[in-house]
Amino acid sequence: MTVVVRKMRCAIYTRKSTEEGLEMDYNSLDAQRDACHAYIASQKSEGWVALRDNYDDGGFSGGTLNRPGVQRLLEDVREGLVDVIVVYKIDRLSRSLADFSKLVELFDQHKVTFVSVTQSFNTTTSMGRLTLNILLSFAQFERELGGERVRDKIAASRAKGIWMGGMPPLGYDVVERKLIPNRTEAKLVRRIFERYIALGSITVLSNELRVEGVTTKSWTTIKEKHRTGKLIDKGYLYKLFKNPVFIGVAAYKGKHFTGEHEPILDRGLWEQAQEMLGRKEPEKRARQVRSGRVPALLKGLIFADDGWAMTPSVTLKNGKYYRYYVNTASIKIGKDACVISRVPAGEIEAAVVGQVRKILQTPEVMARAVREVQAQDPEADAQAAIQTLQSIEPVWSELFPAEQARIVQLLVDRVTVSTTGIRVDMKTAGMKELIQSVIAEPELKKAA
Repeated sequence: MTVVVRKMRCAIYTRKSTEEGLEMDYNSLDAQRDACHAYIASQKSEGWVALRDNYDDGGFSGGTLNRPGVQRLLEDVREGLVDVIVVYKIDRLSRSLADFSKLVELFDQHKVTFVSVTQSFNTTTSMGRLTLNILLSFAQFERELGGERVRDKIAASRAKGIWMGGMPPLGYDVVERKLIPNRTEAKLVRRIFERYIALGSITVLSNELRVEGVTTKSWTTIKEKHRTGKLIDKGYLYKLFKNPVFIGVAAYKGKHFTGEHEPILDRGLWEQAQEMLGRKEPEKRARQVRSGRVPALLKGLIFADDGWAMTPSVTLKNGKYYRYYVNTASIKIGKDACVISRVPAGEIEAAVVGQVRKILQTPEVMARAVREVQAQDPEADAQAAIQTLQSIEPVWSELFPAEQARIVQLLVDRVTVSTTGIRVDMKTAGMKELIQSVIAEPELKKAA
């Protein structure tokens, strides 16, 4: 009598956190793969066969599942192309206990077994799951402990004024991991500070520098990747003026230490710029406090027809606050960079709400809402869905601003402002979500 052994398709996954050594003819990924192949060969009598595809992630951390190799592996698991996943150690697949619990759930759903060639356990048994969770807990602890050590090392190095890498500031180059003044750029930094003090306006200064074609820092990374500078905008200037590196200071998490690099700015010049920036802070804070009192109905939804987003803003004039939506191009570059620099918030919100309220009453929208609701629940009452939508119109003005903003966010996909008017694009699935949320809200039902 011949015994038929089921063929078990084995996917080998390998990972290395850094790219160091991957250029070698025989690297860590190769060593992991060979160990897995040897283990699969030892299980040949059980029908184990290695798949030809390699699932490798070189230079990716195990703290996240956002890795090309593991994503391709999971896709093949969902397609039913894998029976067993083989790794050298469990932390090669993930170092996160939360992520691994999701993976085990997915493996169980598709009847996939997970095996580590150096840690013997089987995920299909309760004891195997316990062993797995213990090992993962230690793996996550090791990763978090390593992160703490790195942060402590950075903090200690910054306290000594040592440059810890990243993009070098304008005015400096990195030579042997130290900041060395770039004489040409240092002159530019001094001129920028002097011009700001003379002009008193970051907007005017930004426009002036952009006309001259002045850009941010152009530099080359350790891996020889060139980063080209971009035209300077207002946001970059604010960061530049707040950076104490120019007066020989190393900053870390709000603390200042004496840097080992040479200053390129006179401290008096830097402090004068800080004083000018500080004059605007009280008014800025007042605007922020005031703006938080009234929800911005169109936050994240409103754009100018040039593609730039528009952001909520509040202006204090003659003791009275005025709300606007401001073109972010106007903020970053200047008013001259856009046709529409800002629009009154109250007027644009009223216009959008008016269009939304009209759209909610149209027969086409009613029919679409009913179709969407019944597609999710064939037993749903079509008349109840229509009544729910109609109930919003008469009580709109009685709703709290936060509730109005929530409804607008549910229904509106995008608001585009142009010189000729506004265009409101609705969300296709918004009606269904609105109906379900309104039904679940006793206050709104009571008001209706």
